[in-house]
Amino acid sequence: MSADFMNASAKTSVIIKRVLAYVFLIILIFICLFPFYILMINSTRSHPDIQKGFSFLPGRSLIFNIRNLMSNDQLPVVRGILNSLFISSCVAVLSTYFSGMTAFGIHAYRFRLRKAAYLFILLIMMVPTQVSALGFIRLMSDFKLMDTFIPLIIPSIAAPIVVFFMKQYMESSLPVEIVEASRIDGANEFYTFNRIVIPILKPAIAVQAIFSFVSSWNNYFLPALIIESPRRKTLPILIAQLRSADFLKFDLGQVYMLIAISIFPVMIVYFFLSKFIVRGVALGSVKG
Repeated sequence: MSADFMNASAKTSVIIKRVLAYVFLIILIFICLFPFYILMINSTRSHPDIQKGFSFLPGRSLIFNIRNLMSNDQLPVVRGILNSLFISSCVAVLSTYFSGMTAFGIHAYRFRLRKAAYLFILLIMMVPTQVSALGFIRLMSDFKLMDTFIPLIIPSIAAPIVVFFMKQYMESSLPVEIVEASRIDGANEFYTFNRIVIPILKPAIAVQAIFSFVSSWNNYFLPALIIESPRRKTLPILIAQLRSADFLKFDLGQVYMLIAISIFPVMIVYFFLSKFIVRGVALGSVKG
């Protein structure tokens, strides 16, 4: 009788813990998604309606807001989307490939300053972008690269955080014996990296490509310092430009609509590639 009671008590305890976990997760999901719901609702409402307060129901100004946004001569929205897509895609490709190559060199080669080089990369990872912004702007000005996409794309080759993640992933998923076997078979280093290492790194590459894309897509600081021409502006710059409009031209409906347009591609990327994020982070975590 006592054993049955203990089993029933244990089952009840498990059920209670599971219910509490589900309740906590539901609350957490609501906290995370509620701002996006507000954004989507307000993007369908007009400026006077938004000023009246929050509404749980969508408005009737969706087409009106889109039409006003697209007809604004001061905001080349389509051009801004294309610019952001081009810059973010290039950053994602370059940062993952060359950072993976750097991590492969540190992981597969045994040279004297190997640990010092890796430590230097980790130290660079701790330096904020704002610290080196002034020197970077002066350097780009001397190279006459201001108001171009090059300063926003090429420096992404040196991505310390991506190198760190790739290095940790290789330690758990890439045995050095595979590289040595490839060398014995006569393959050069570039062939080994492109044909053997990259297929093994696909989950890590997918994760870091997503993170690099999103980070570049949301980047406002450097593009605002580099870009001057309206036809080269990215979406974050256009959003800031729309928000800083004078009182007579300020339209909250257009602001919310442009923000919704800017986060929509990111939501699509996360929706279709979320499985790579979970799997890549799990496989690339540091072993205890």
